[in-house]
Order: sequence, then C-alpha cells, then structure tokens
Amino acid sequence: MPIRDAATVLVLRRDDRGPSVLMGMRGAAAAFMPSKFVFPGGAVDSADAQVALARPLAPVCRQRLQQEDGVSPEAIAAAALRELAEETGLLIGQPDGPPCRWPGHAAAGLAPDAAPLVYLFRAITPPGRPRRFDAHFFVADAAAIAGDPDDFSAACDELSHLHWVPLAQARQLDLPFITEVVLAELAELIDGLPADRPLPRPDTVPFFDNRGPAPVFRQIA
Repeated sequence: MPIRDAATVLVLRRDDRGPSVLMGMRGAAAAFMPSKFVFPGGAVDSADAQVALARPLAPVCRQRLQQEDGVSPEAIAAAALRELAEETGLLIGQPDGPPCRWPGHAAAGLAPDAAPLVYLFRAITPPGRPRRFDAHFFVADAAAIAGDPDDFSAACDELSHLHWVPLAQARQLDLPFITEVVLAELAELIDGLPADRPLPRPDTVPFFDNRGPAPVFRQIA
C-alpha cells in the first residue's frame, strides 16, 4: 500500500483559562480513524507545491522537513494550511502576499502564511491499516488566525464537533494512539511557557518510522 504525505495542524489557544487545542471528530463511516477526535489535516495534493506562500517556514522547520527525499517542505506547509481552512474555516494568512485561489483565502484576500507553523512531530502509519500516511504535525498559535477563532461556519463537513478542548482534558477524548503522543509532546513543549511568549521550536522532532519491517523511533535534529 502506498504511503502518502500528509500534514496536520494543532492550533493552540492560550489565555487566562489555560491552553486549549482545536479538535474535531471524524465521521463514523470514514475509512481512516472513524469516530476519532483528531486535529485538522489531510493528504498533500500535487497542487499544493504550486501555491505561493506569503511567508516561508522558519529555516529550522524547513531544514528538518527537507531531510527526507520526497514532497517539498513548502508543499507540506501549504497542505497544512489548506486542510485547516477546509476542515475548520479558519485561515492563517497575510493580506499582502501573492494571490491564492483557495476559496476561503481568495474571498478574504489572504495568501497562506507558513511562518507561524512550528514543526512538532512526524509519524508514518503502521502496516495493516486501510490507509497509510507520512504525517507531519505542526503547531500554530491561535493568535495567527485571521478573523474569529470561534467561527467555524465555513468548515466542510469532514469534521464534526469542532471545538477548543482544554489541553489538560484532551486526552480524555476518544483519540488515535498517535494523537495522544502528539498531545504529550505539545504539553511538554509549552510547559511553563507564559501565554504572551511565542511558541518555541523543539530541540528535535520525534519521528515514528514504520517504513521497515520493525518500527523505529528516532529524532530529527
């Protein structure tokens, strides 16, 4: 079974109530992870490589994504921003960038902005699953959202029950295993971080590599 590149965004909101993360539930009839709570994300499309970004990824994030042959870091970042817009209606973009044809961004006059994305985690789906992805997880601060972070009116119907989940309670939901692991990485990344400080970049990016006959866990430096 082919392994497709995919991109996922954890949008983190930090306020006086504590950190929360945006999640939604996949449909019961979905072929992949049915009825599970997940972050917005999906497969990289070939057209994602043609999208002009308002601002690029941070150099360290791009360098870490570039360590493996395959899809370009820009395409992965564009896919993350596109999937966020499609599945939640929320946009991370800039008004002074190149024109973008994506419906939400085009209507708002925004170009997708990769600068707020922090590369957090990578995992390849184990063999034996109905679909397999090489998934790249990013985290972005909700302050980067253009517009109301509670307005999901433009979301497609792929995810239901979209809501901001307190980070301390997120692991009580019905989650895929890898989602639990990523949430733990996020909690460690922001532990003790004041709400008014920018998101840091992790020292390394954990990688669950399931391409071979046995799973390998390593760190992308």
